[in-house]
Amino acid sequence: METFKIGIIREGKVPPDFRVPLTPTQCATIKEKYPNVDIVVQPSSIRCFSDSEYIANGIQVQEDLSDCDLIMGVKEVPVDALIPNKKFMFFSHTIKKQSYNKKLLQQILDKKIQLIDYEVLKNKVGKRLIGFGRYAGIVGCYNGFRAFGLKNNLYTIKKASECHDRKELEEELKKVVLPANTKVVATGFGRVGFGAREILHLLPIMEVAPDEFENDFNQAVFTHLEVGDYFARKDRQEFDKKDFYTNPEAYKSVFPRFAAKADMYIACHFWSNKSPNILTQEDLQNGNHRLKVVADISCDIAGPIATTVRPSTILDPIYGYNSSTGEESDFMNENNIAVMAVDNLPCELPKDASEDFGNDFIQFILPNFFNGDPDRILERGSETNLDGELTPGFTYLKEYVNS
Repeated sequence: METFKIGIIREGKVPPDFRVPLTPTQCATIKEKYPNVDIVVQPSSIRCFSDSEYIANGIQVQEDLSDCDLIMGVKEVPVDALIPNKKFMFFSHTIKKQSYNKKLLQQILDKKIQLIDYEVLKNKVGKRLIGFGRYAGIVGCYNGFRAFGLKNNLYTIKKASECHDRKELEEELKKVVLPANTKVVATGFGRVGFGAREILHLLPIMEVAPDEFENDFNQAVFTHLEVGDYFARKDRQEFDKKDFYTNPEAYKSVFPRFAAKADMYIACHFWSNKSPNILTQEDLQNGNHRLKVVADISCDIAGPIATTVRPSTILDPIYGYNSSTGEESDFMNENNIAVMAVDNLPCELPKDASEDFGNDFIQFILPNFFNGDPDRILERGSETNLDGELTPGFTYLKEYVNS
């Protein structure tokens, strides 16, 4: 069988990203499972796994990737690193017509590159197969409870980025002390939401049903809301999930009734700009809430949650939000809400996040390069082809590219 060569490109985006699409041991596993596959790695001084770790696992480190059949990265590949007439896989952040990456997509088309975007790799029923969402949920939820401890002078735990790995992060959670009747509300049941639940299940906090949340408890509790729990039809007819996604303008948020009882909100939902806002400035201005912390893992800026006025950073992850003015302020001020809105959360646990991502790639994506792609996963996940054209599923980007 003809050799199929995979190259792992050096991450070039600024600020730097320490993650990798495949760990050294995963590369060795692939080579053992697929004898026709060869893997090479471009040298890098910033990866969470060193060049020597790849070499120790039998993976060649080399600068030149021009003889590779597939070139893999994590974040956007710099334009000057694109090699014509090759297949690339990375998160391009172009499918929503992001203005800052228009030049990148233009160059991909000009260089006749087949771009396979991780974000649109889905199974035949439309479910995403790969991503870093789980670790966004894990780290974001951890960060939320770190902010809660600081805001209320209850406990101090390390930043997630200061933990060597997830094991150390979980040890830090043992320091969390939550007062009786502390209430936490979460939204979102995708990869992100289930990642957050992994942290919640490690804490001294009990889950209660949404309709029990307004009750008083003698211990800390959380509730996890389905979309029908925090949106309702304007005409008071029964909530219909399918109709909501088709006609979101017919619905309104009823989340304020949960905000009225919650000390912390963990946001893990997917939100469309056609959907109603979840928690508005007007909702917060009326004072009918007891929120002290919002951990906005979804991080939609100027979107569904009014407190998220900007993304925060790994270095400085918490800022304050003044409910009265709608402006950023000191998060330790008693009247302000502490906001955690880091938008690259998996980077705080790069080794664990990379391993999780690589496992999904090996299980769900890699076989399709050799089995004829029966469910058209790679075909449907390709934004462009080797002829320098947008593929049928992405022709809506034509005006964006040509503008």
